[in-house]
Amino acid sequence: MSNIKPSLDWLENPEIFRVNRIDAHSDHWFYEKIEDIKLEDNMPLKQSLNGKWRFSYSENPALRIKDFYKDDFDISEFDYIKVPGHIQLQGYDKCQYINTMYPWEGHDELRPPYISKNYNPVGSYVTFFEVKDELKNKQTFISFQGVETAFYVWINGEFVGFSEDTFTPSEFDITNYLKVGENKLAVAVYKRSSASWIEDQDFWRFSGIFRDVYLYAVPETHVNDIFVKTDLHDEFKNAKLNADLKMIGNSETTIETYLEDKEGNKIAASEKVQFLNELTLSLDVQNVELWSAEEPNLYTLYILVKKKDGTLVEIVTQKVGFRHFEMKDKIMCLNGKRIVFKGVNRHEFSARSGRSITKEDMLWDIKFLKQHNINAVRTSHYPNQSLWYRLCDEYGIYLIDEANLESHGSWQKMGQIEPSWNVPGSLQEWQAAVLDRASSMLERDKNHPSVLIWSCGNESYAGEDIYQMSEYYRKKDPSRLVHYEGVTRCREFDDTSDMESRMYAKAAEIEEYLNDNPKKPYISCEYMHSMGNSTGGMMKYTELEDKYLMYQGGFIWDYGDQALYRKLPNGKEVLAYGGDFTDRPTDYNFSGNGLIYADRTISPKAQEVKYLYQNVKLKPDAKGVTIKNQNLFVNTDEFELFYVVEKEGNLLKQGRLKVSVAPGEEKYVELPLEKYDCSEEIVLTVSLRLAQATLWADKGHEIAFGQKVIKEKEEVNKFSSDFKMKVVHGDVNIGIHGKDFKVIFSKQEGGIVSLRYNNKEFITRTPKTFYWRATTDNDRGNKHEFRCSQWLAATLGQKCVDFSMEEFENRIVLYYTYELPTIPSTKVNITYEVAEDGVIKVDVKYNRVTGLPELPVLGMNFKLLAEFDSFSWYGMGPEENYIDRCEGAKLGIFESTSIDNLSRYLVPQECGNRTGTRWVIVKNAKNEGLKFTYDKAPFEFSVLPYSNMELENAFHVEELPPVNFTHVNIIGKQMGVGGDDSWGAPVLPEFCIDSSKDLEFSFQICGGNYIS
Repeated sequence: MSNIKPSLDWLENPEIFRVNRIDAHSDHWFYEKIEDIKLEDNMPLKQSLNGKWRFSYSENPALRIKDFYKDDFDISEFDYIKVPGHIQLQGYDKCQYINTMYPWEGHDELRPPYISKNYNPVGSYVTFFEVKDELKNKQTFISFQGVETAFYVWINGEFVGFSEDTFTPSEFDITNYLKVGENKLAVAVYKRSSASWIEDQDFWRFSGIFRDVYLYAVPETHVNDIFVKTDLHDEFKNAKLNADLKMIGNSETTIETYLEDKEGNKIAASEKVQFLNELTLSLDVQNVELWSAEEPNLYTLYILVKKKDGTLVEIVTQKVGFRHFEMKDKIMCLNGKRIVFKGVNRHEFSARSGRSITKEDMLWDIKFLKQHNINAVRTSHYPNQSLWYRLCDEYGIYLIDEANLESHGSWQKMGQIEPSWNVPGSLQEWQAAVLDRASSMLERDKNHPSVLIWSCGNESYAGEDIYQMSEYYRKKDPSRLVHYEGVTRCREFDDTSDMESRMYAKAAEIEEYLNDNPKKPYISCEYMHSMGNSTGGMMKYTELEDKYLMYQGGFIWDYGDQALYRKLPNGKEVLAYGGDFTDRPTDYNFSGNGLIYADRTISPKAQEVKYLYQNVKLKPDAKGVTIKNQNLFVNTDEFELFYVVEKEGNLLKQGRLKVSVAPGEEKYVELPLEKYDCSEEIVLTVSLRLAQATLWADKGHEIAFGQKVIKEKEEVNKFSSDFKMKVVHGDVNIGIHGKDFKVIFSKQEGGIVSLRYNNKEFITRTPKTFYWRATTDNDRGNKHEFRCSQWLAATLGQKCVDFSMEEFENRIVLYYTYELPTIPSTKVNITYEVAEDGVIKVDVKYNRVTGLPELPVLGMNFKLLAEFDSFSWYGMGPEENYIDRCEGAKLGIFESTSIDNLSRYLVPQECGNRTGTRWVIVKNAKNEGLKFTYDKAPFEFSVLPYSNMELENAFHVEELPPVNFTHVNIIGKQMGVGGDDSWGAPVLPEFCIDSSKDLEFSFQICGGNYIS
């Protein structure tokens, strides 16, 4: 037992981060019986302590119940709490989201390593257990897989140990603390300690026991640690497998090993060797099947510990992936091939349970990644649960495994670099702690083939301490490379990172680096800040993959929105962000950057990512398709090639075939297409789909597509009606009556005030042009609302200054001129041409003016009753898309509703847009509706239950009013959404709208019997 007396002083001492904690080791499974192998992680020698524990909360250490750990202490007044789980999600303390500044900013004036005495929540946990039979009379340990932030442990009233490092296991030998019958486990968890200064990640600030807690016992002789090393040779055909073992226990034993392939065939075996504390077992393996994300081939290594009489003492299993990762001629290569990371940054997160996620959450995530062509994850910014690595091995995902280190607030203040009190820097008192974090991660994760790169941490500036972390990784594990982005801000320590890694460098800046004789390959450890309606211009980055060999991809920020469920006073459950829990300071919705929403539903941004991350590029033309297979190891004969020919969205012909294109090769394949003699638009879509079901998708799942308009639409003579229109002239209004339609124009209102087809009224207000969109998160970040506010005034303050009309034999033309309150003022001409068949052609012309900012949007709003809530369209879809985020959209016929079209970004903003639209029909349940058709060129549109201003004025979805209307926005052009970052980067110039140029768009409206 320990003679050490626990002290609260440890909480402010960076040199004390572990007391009695055992050394980190590999996360292998072990059993006493061969038949138990099938139980996998449910080892008989393991006993879960998860469940309901007793719990007491105090706001600071002075208020805590000091003697709660004692055997005779009465805990009958304690509450119950679920383990694993955060205390903040179970009714204690408060949830707080914050990005870079430390959470005590404005509350306490502190500098490292000190913490607040007034606010440091303490969770006092107690549970009781009896050791199960399989563990009795064996050396027994307790494992805490994740506790935030610092904690003390007692068993049966005796102090066991202390630990920090939230995200790696903390284990203690408790053999001598256990007794027969019931045992009392007490744990005191402190939210803040000196470790809080180096755990300043951009996330929710929780505390508590949030990962599994369990006991495990080991046999009398035990493989305590394994380090599997695979040395490939003969052009990666054969391998030498070395398993370095650390043994504990009885020396009167032998150890042997064998290897099985995925079919269970034994393919290599070793001789027996005598027990040593450290030993190496070697196997020669012929004709290995290599591991990669494309082909995650895994073998199983079995290590048997036996007594001299042959009795089995222990059997250990370890999955093995044979792969070789190296830097070759300044290029990162996997199994001899240049690798490109098509990655995302991923926090472990659930809207209900925070970072205490489940296996089901992980399975959902990994299937999403694979289905969207994402091949890599950076574990931002801490080691994940051990299960995640096993899944990445099995499903095929490359990992940058990142140490639990971030001190962003210590060196960057309000965007400025100011490292005067940066930690850890080169401070000796912090070095042991960060090296311990490096060791804890590496030792646990070193046998996972999915881990290609060790990362020293995130946004912690640079210094000798982090450099020593990188050197530790290199010396301990030369088979992997080392990553650290922070050296870009302090080149004195440039050798810390093996690759040039930057955050949010623009594509042009990356090209500048790559054209300047670079000494390291380049990756973006964070790019495409996908906050709200974002991820525009991503193609500018992915285009670099083919242009520069030393550009090796990047990791989108980030995978999922970090938002938490919260109940409103009316009982409704909503997703909440920073500040919604009265948490201050906070960074509000800056955690809403996901390709998926916090509830694990898919956001429209994922459509673009899936397309731009395709490993096979398909480029169709009128005769066939060019197939470029950019897989490193997989032939296209594992997929089926489908082709579909459509005439304006309607099927003409389809077929499928098998095509063999080797990895890295390109081939042109002719398709059995015809020459189409018609006036309609003809579109060819080519799709590559899974020929067989996989772990992550069903047979037929599309992994790549390409599309081409192979015949343009031709002009045709329009139908002429025999019915003549009647024009009713009034002092204020002009009425035009035709067969089954009536439209009234107002000289005063400046447009249509009534639009009836088959005696059904469709509009509620005069349609007006608009020049302002509900600002996106990126718009707000680049001060768009300040720079472009004249266009908001133009939208709200426009006035009609002129009206005229002309009557022709079969058409009536009405001309309106609007003046916009810009400086200088702007004129917009709107022309309505009513044909005798009831079709209304609308033409909007913006007259150029110099000296005005870029135009957010040029469109016209139609406000309909809410009953018109369904719509279909022939244009780009199915998901929301913009001119800088439409690569992954397809041209086709799709349908949706106004409610479903409202993207669920954390803050309401511009959303629901579709580009390349030929027509859109908006209708009610009776199929009564309006059809908007392009005239000279396809338009953009959105159909939403709210106006731009209603979206603009709401900070939360629940602030939006009840749905009373449907807003149809017909748009000539809208600027892109951007995504280089969300704090200053503008939309790229080619996706902006130049207000110094004339702009014009036109479309047609019809309704009633014209719906088809």
